[in-house]
Formats: sequence, C-alpha cells, structure tokens
Amino acid sequence: MSFIWPWMLFSLVLLPIGAGLYLLLDRRRRRRLALYGGAGLSHATPGRRVVRSRIAPVLMVCGLVLMPVAMARPQAVVGLPQEVGTIVLAFDVSSSMAAKDLTPTRMDAAKAAAKDFVERQRSGVTIGVVAFSDSGVSVQTPTNDRDTVDAAIDRLAPQRGTSLAQGITASLKAIAIAEAGPFANDYYSNKSPAPSPTPTPTPVPSGTHAPAAIVLLTDGENNESPDPVAAAQTAANQGVRIYTVGIGSPGGTTVTVDGFQLHTQLDQALLQQISDLTGGAYYGAADTQQLRSIYDNLDTQLVIQSQMIEITALLAGISMLMLLAGAAASLLWLGRLP
Repeated sequence: MSFIWPWMLFSLVLLPIGAGLYLLLDRRRRRRLALYGGAGLSHATPGRRVVRSRIAPVLMVCGLVLMPVAMARPQAVVGLPQEVGTIVLAFDVSSSMAAKDLTPTRMDAAKAAAKDFVERQRSGVTIGVVAFSDSGVSVQTPTNDRDTVDAAIDRLAPQRGTSLAQGITASLKAIAIAEAGPFANDYYSNKSPAPSPTPTPTPVPSGTHAPAAIVLLTDGENNESPDPVAAAQTAANQGVRIYTVGIGSPGGTTVTVDGFQLHTQLDQALLQQISDLTGGAYYGAADTQQLRSIYDNLDTQLVIQSQMIEITALLAGISMLMLLAGAAASLLWLGRLP
C-alpha cells in the first residue's frame, strides 16, 4: 500500500494523547458517580458490564485510527476483471473479393461486418488491420482508437492473388509490434549491435499472447507461396489463435476482373486445418447476415489485471461505520456517548 499524502499519517500521534485524556476524564466521571451511589452506571452483571464498556471504545478507536489513514489517500494494487486482448483483422483483398454474391460485394459486406465488430469492443481490446493478396501488409497496427481502425478498413480494396501465409505472417508481426510497445525499437540510435545468432523460439500454449488472435477472412483458394500451414504452425508456436472465416460456398463463383472471367472456390479444408492447428475455429459465411453473426462468437478473454487504485473512500466509509457503531453501542448499553 502507498499513500498520495503520506504526511497526513503524522496525525496518528494525536490518538494516544486523545486516548489518555479520555481515560483521565472517564476515571474522574466514575469517581463522581461513585459519590452519588453509582447513579448512571450500567446495571448489567459485572462480567457483561466489563465487556460492554470495552466494545464501544474499541470501535471508536479503530474508527479514529482509520480516519487519518483514509485522509492520507491510500493506494493499493487490486485485481480487476477486464476484457483485454489484441485482435488483428486480416482481410483477403484478392480480386475475387469483388464478387457480388454477398450484397453489395464480398469486400463491402466483410468491411461492414468488421466495423460493427470493432464498434462493440471494449476499450481494453486493441485491434489491428492487415491486408493480404499475393503479399501481406499491416494497414493499421493494433490500437484502441476505433475511428482509426474504421478508416483503415475503409481503405481496403480488391487487388490480386491470395496468399494466406502472407496474411498470417503480417498479422504476427503486427501483434509483436503491439506487445513490444512504442519504444521497443530505437530508431534514432547510431549504435550497431554486435551480430548474434537468432534463437529458435520455444513453442508456448495456445492463447499465451495476453490474449492475441487473428481473424483471417478469405474467399478463395491459396494460390501463392509460401505454405500457409507452415505459417499457421509459426502462429501456434507463438500461442496466437487464428479464427478463419470463409466467404462464399465450396462450389465457388465466377467473377469478372479486367475483362477476364475467373473462377474462385473456397478451400474449407485448408481453413479448418489452420484454425485447428492454432486452437481457433473455422466459420463459414454464405451470406451477409451469417457473416455478421460470426463476429459475435469472436469474444476476447476476461482476465484479472492488477491495477493501482485509490481506496480512500473505502477506508473512510469503514471508519465512519465503526464510529457510528461505537456511538450506538455506547448509547444502548451505557446510556451515554463514550
């Protein structure tokens, strides 16, 4: 426990002085009452009279001790339940996302569902945006600024092929940057660190990253290198869960791009394998409504986080209750205030 105004604790030295004065005055009062035959003294049995005569002063003293402590504005580390997490929304921006089997297009439906998901998240959840086609790029590093995330989602547009591995790799980099903090890289240093061998990462349990998750949203087959299963294994080794969302149907659809007709087909088996490998889950979205409902299942974890908070009100309330209880006991059992 720490105190914002620790100097207020010096007022505790007044309590022994006050207690001494109280005992002196109480002794004089009892002597005067004894001269008049004990009038005003409690008529309870001797044992009960002694106990009752002690309860009220003890409550009053405890209340008086807590009052200066409360006035010093104490702070304590308290475990509070908070919904926290880092979520990266990885969007497939391949040309097939322009297909109109979802209204108005697959891309627009995916963006609308994602923005609705972002709006419903608590402040403790940081959200990033990654776009991938034949390469992957972090459009927005994880942040608590919901308007910034929405703006990043709005900038997404269909482009070229589909490389799930590039989306996973870019998402893992975004998570690493978010967890390292803004000052992890000393960009302004002219020091050149000595080269050292890169250590092999030790696999950790699924969901270790505080928690971190990737929502991988795609509508087609993987047609670009590298191997998406190997990238998923890297995510699993880092404890990052991947929730895969497949848009469209396994039968596929034909989309016209730059005058050419392309057939795109959903690879559900691959997406299921990626989610199973990382401890996530696979969701299929055949229509716009189903796509929106998928995000309802992507809950973050409720964890206990230690936080320093001021407990002045708590101690002040306990102090007042003790003082009131002491005064009430004294009036009830002794017929007077302490």
